[in-house]
Amino acid sequence: MAMHFIFSDEAVLLFDFWRVHSPTGMALSVLVVLLLAVLYEGIKVGKVKLLHKTLENLPNTTSQQLILESDQDSTGSGSTPANGTHLRWFLFYFGQALVHVTQVVTGYFVMLAVMSYNTWIFLGVVLGSAVGYYLAYPLLNMT
Repeated sequence: MAMHFIFSDEAVLLFDFWRVHSPTGMALSVLVVLLLAVLYEGIKVGKVKLLHKTLENLPNTTSQQLILESDQDSTGSGSTPANGTHLRWFLFYFGQALVHVTQVVTGYFVMLAVMSYNTWIFLGVVLGSAVGYYLAYPLLNMT
């Protein structure tokens, strides 16, 4: 394996079954990696929007007040607004964790594709990141 960037239409990307042996296969692989980079940029924006929405929906009380309320409510029965707030916070937090894991996995796939040291794949990642940022960044201003 070459440890420098090369222009070639042959490469092994991410998995052993993803072997490229032709210019058409390389063009399709560049397109897939480009879309993966666009997806990565979209996930980054989605993560920021989800965090913003989470912070927007949390009540203005402090966490200590929520703990005191939940201790007082534990003696009573039935569903209380504090329990609903905790459930909503948990669901937002769980969603953030899933989006974060998806972002990390996608980022590692993109990194490993670049580590094939194929110049065409590298250019696909760079172009995909630029296009993804160009498309996703304006979504941050829409609230």
